[in-house]
Amino acid sequence: MIKSLLRRTAVCVLFLGVTQLPVLAQGPGTGGPRPGATAAPIDGGVSLLVAGGVALGLRRLRRR
Repeated sequence: MIKSLLRRTAVCVLFLGVTQLPVLAQGPGTGGPRPGATAAPIDGGVSLLVAGGVALGLRRLRRR
């Protein structure tokens, strides 16, 4: 029982250690967008949501 608990603990610690290495290796970044930047690319996502809503509406209408 104790060997199993120690093994599981060791695997968890090893997994957490391996998953944290990429986080520590990242640089400081740029600090965000420039102060004058106001453009946001929302066209692609909005059109996909509208198309999905239309498809769902048509499917429900056909079932009636």
